[in-house]
Amino acid sequence: MKGHTYKLLALAGAVFFVMGCLAGCREKKEADPDGELSGTIQLAGSTSMKKLADFLAESFMDRYPDVTVAVEFTGSGAGIEAALGGSADIGNASRRLKDEEKAKGAVENIVAMDGIVVCVDSENTVKGLTRKQLTDIYTGEVTRWSVLGGADIPIVVVGREAGSGTRMAFEEILKVEDRCVYANELDSTGAVLARVASTPGAIGYISLDAVNASVRALALENAEPTAENIKSGAYFLSRPFVMATRGEISRQSGLVRTWFDFVYSGEGQRLAEQAGLITVR
Repeated sequence: MKGHTYKLLALAGAVFFVMGCLAGCREKKEADPDGELSGTIQLAGSTSMKKLADFLAESFMDRYPDVTVAVEFTGSGAGIEAALGGSADIGNASRRLKDEEKAKGAVENIVAMDGIVVCVDSENTVKGLTRKQLTDIYTGEVTRWSVLGGADIPIVVVGREAGSGTRMAFEEILKVEDRCVYANELDSTGAVLARVASTPGAIGYISLDAVNASVRALALENAEPTAENIKSGAYFLSRPFVMATRGEISRQSGLVRTWFDFVYSGEGQRLAEQAGLITVR
């Protein structure tokens, strides 16, 4: 009987030892996931954040080959809804979160800053606008470029669709919510860029990183849309790039927490710079 008791104690000790080893292995994986991390991270939201999201996803998957980062570009509002509803781990938003979104549990994790660039077709001779002139254009008070020193042609007002984070940020900064008179409301940054580039007299707003030679960026209040001017506040049209989560980052899965560690790391912030954005760390 005594020998039987010893065997039971030895067996119990072995079980506890194995359980301890397994727990230790799990802790090690959480603390040092290099080469062990696996699974899928689902991001959804802002089309303006495409370049940043693509850069980060590609680099993260290079570092962790067993991880898939899937990104859908559905617009800021839809991305936040997806994060709150559980169909996405992260909702990308190119604007600050609304109070009602925060009340539902969305947390605003700012990962970079972006300038909203006002652009015109390359043939337009107007070099810059004041805040009031820009407001007057988008509210329909000024309808011809000749009033602003340009050619005597109509102003074609181009913007994003309702629900776009870029549109929301633009209208909030100018304080023109629900007062804009759009000729075209388009569903992506690329679509706005293409329409402005191909339409004489057009004006539109796009993310700083999307600007290319097909359009010309306007100075606002005599400040060019550069990273330096955005950081200093001289260029007033700027907004945060947010990766929203349902609850604090500390409450997310180990995989998502590792993602944010990477985003805020030196490498992640260098990728933000390469995407034409302004770093926050």
